[in-house]
Amino acid sequence: MAQHPSAHLDRFRERTRLVHAGRDPFEQHGFVNTPIYRGSTVLYPNVDEFLHRRNTKFTYGTQGTPTIRSLETAWSGLAGAAETVLTPSGLAAITLALMTVCEAGTHILVPDSVYRPTRNFCDTVLRRLGIETTYYDPLLGEDIRELFRPNTTVVFTEAPGSQTFEMQDIPAIAAVAHARDAVVLMDNTWATPLFFPPHENGVDICIEAGTKYLSGGSDLLIGLTSANETWAKRLRDTASAFAMCAGPEDAFLGLRGLRTMALRLKEHERQALEMARWFEARPEVARVLHPALETDPGHAIWKRDFKGSSGLFSIILNPASREALAAMVDGLELFGIGASWGGFESLVLPFDPRAYRTATRWEAEGPALRFHIGLEDLDDLKADLEAGFDRLRATA
Repeated sequence: MAQHPSAHLDRFRERTRLVHAGRDPFEQHGFVNTPIYRGSTVLYPNVDEFLHRRNTKFTYGTQGTPTIRSLETAWSGLAGAAETVLTPSGLAAITLALMTVCEAGTHILVPDSVYRPTRNFCDTVLRRLGIETTYYDPLLGEDIRELFRPNTTVVFTEAPGSQTFEMQDIPAIAAVAHARDAVVLMDNTWATPLFFPPHENGVDICIEAGTKYLSGGSDLLIGLTSANETWAKRLRDTASAFAMCAGPEDAFLGLRGLRTMALRLKEHERQALEMARWFEARPEVARVLHPALETDPGHAIWKRDFKGSSGLFSIILNPASREALAAMVDGLELFGIGASWGGFESLVLPFDPRAYRTATRWEAEGPALRFHIGLEDLDDLKADLEAGFDRLRATA
């Protein structure tokens, strides 16, 4: 190998970049992966270097290590960002993004379908800091302009919506926001930059829960906040002020997951689409909420803006009692009941967003279930669900 390609990855395609980004074996004695650097203290060769730090890449453990910087650099290239900051979780990435752009006395817009912990942060911490949040219908595109006030400075987006999968028109919202000098944030965890390049579509600061598809193993908590050139320095400065550090072992696992993320994500996409179509044909199912389905109300926007879909979607059952729903879900063998997703295993989560919607009214024919389709054999998953539907009918 004459030279490792990490210095000129732009000329390669996406899958090649994922394999090689953020590492240089010849800087690590030939070892393929960047090692785990653990430490707080960084030594300086002399007083002049300590005082002026002209050539110092790393200054203290809270400011990053080679392991952390490797993943940040790789993710910036993948997302098309000027800067990426690692955080200890996806929610930490959300709060870092909001604290980077929010100031006391400002007004922000957040979709009613947002990830519930994001709503909680807005309603508690931001409210205490004098920042007012208005929740808006996620189906608003350019009509979001009607909600702007003179002090509206931030528009938060999430596509598709958490649990209920409304597809937002990100380019249209971004155009309106930028015309009013507002910054656009996006939670892009569902698609990742592989399926939706955020900064190409008008997003200023993008949030990813690497806990999900970057990890792929359900054993990692990590977040990634990426920014364009305008917001890169302020993002880094805010993270430094909070000393919001990801662990070096977590960064190492994130780097390892990065190498296979494209392959895993495509398989999750394939499996989930087949399962979604299988659900559509079931008499027990009223609706399937998956924007890549032709029958989904957000399909046209998804098809225009997205390169693919992931393994997460929801279904609405026909009317059924709580007991019947419990009989169906509790007896499943291959679907764990759990809050996260993105790992190799399949999951199911009952939900009812009526209690935490304020701008829109959630109406459904029956109980709602969110599914993450893992990497198991689809015939086994279908057989498990078939038995679950038998229990549902027997208990109804």
